[in-house]
Amino acid sequence: MNVADTEVVLSIMSGNSYGITDDAAKADVIFINTCSVRDNAEARVFQRLATLKQYKKQNPGVVIGVLGCMAERLRTELIDKRNLVDVVVGPDEYRRLPELVNDAFSGHKGIAVKLSRVENYDDILPLRTEGVGAWLSVMRGCDKFCTFCVVPFTRGRERSRKLASIVSEIERLSSLGYKEVTLLGQNVNSYHDGEFDFPDLMAAAAAVDRSMRIRFMTPHPQDISEKLIGMIAATPNVCSYIHLPIQSGSNRILKDMNRTYTLEQYLALTEKIRTMIPGVGLSTDIIAGFPGETEDDHRATIDALKRVRYDGAFMFKYSPRENTKAWDMGDDVPEEVKVRRLSEIIDVQNAIATEINAELVGATVEVLVEKISAKSDDEWMGRTDNNKFVVFAKDGAAIGDIVNVKIMKANSATLMGSIV
Repeated sequence: MNVADTEVVLSIMSGNSYGITDDAAKADVIFINTCSVRDNAEARVFQRLATLKQYKKQNPGVVIGVLGCMAERLRTELIDKRNLVDVVVGPDEYRRLPELVNDAFSGHKGIAVKLSRVENYDDILPLRTEGVGAWLSVMRGCDKFCTFCVVPFTRGRERSRKLASIVSEIERLSSLGYKEVTLLGQNVNSYHDGEFDFPDLMAAAAAVDRSMRIRFMTPHPQDISEKLIGMIAATPNVCSYIHLPIQSGSNRILKDMNRTYTLEQYLALTEKIRTMIPGVGLSTDIIAGFPGETEDDHRATIDALKRVRYDGAFMFKYSPRENTKAWDMGDDVPEEVKVRRLSEIIDVQNAIATEINAELVGATVEVLVEKISAKSDDEWMGRTDNNKFVVFAKDGAAIGDIVNVKIMKANSATLMGSIV
């Protein structure tokens, strides 16, 4: 979502006579686009701001701005208390950036953090800088109010773009040679533009170009309908992959989190998905050490991991967020207990993923070539339809190609093979 928002900002600024530089020392304006989901993300922003002081010393006129969720949440601290930045702009006020930057050049601090019930940047074509996969925001905000989550307070309530405008943007991406589009939303499958729901949108997106892969993230289990599952199963270029956050395996904790489903309902949903979409890839989010979590609750999460057997997971320690209901519950699980529980969750999940991936050794999978491997310039990295990361020798293939790769080795995160 932050990549997609950054592309909107780039479009707005470039439309006002600004260009992009890779050299911060030459920049007139430096923005940091931020996230407030976890405390660690905010800590890294403050570290980054500290390193930017050198550019302010070299060029006192440079404008430094903080954008996004952290801007909305910590505007007073960023400008008044720490005097770290010149411009603070929340995720619904990006249109005002050129005006606020111009004011900052004149020595005036700029703050714009008002949340909107209607802003979705529907008329702004994001400025993208590469042509294989595109992030496409289809709705903004969230109405679920999970007790641990700050999103409704930093990004506002749900509002969806019109289906026709999304389809038009996908048509343009297809004409530019993009091979994959990921539809984005904080709770993407609650999309509804007043006429069309999310399965309608996915079907329309897939119909634009049958050679283009369509993905989506992040859904909420409550809003995964049989209509959506059936559409994924019946549409070859909609990827057979669903990221399905469970957060906890304990019904008591799920209730305290306001997740609106029970473990039993979640397990029934995953069974239905696997029945209707053979070979589907499933991943999840898990929080360790939520307020009040006991060892029994923790073991319930471990048990859920073993029952569902996810292909991958994003696993985190609980991070208290101001303004959320969980903040008032108190952060009562000791840090060392959180660390130990998270470590156990990671160990179990990695073992499961290793077993699942080992089953693919000897098989041939279809891979979209995305970029050079991080470990070798002689290898490509790509993904399968069900979101397996694959590394393989280049062997004449090019970025954007879809190739068949025979898997020779596997670990918990990556498949390794060669083109056949």
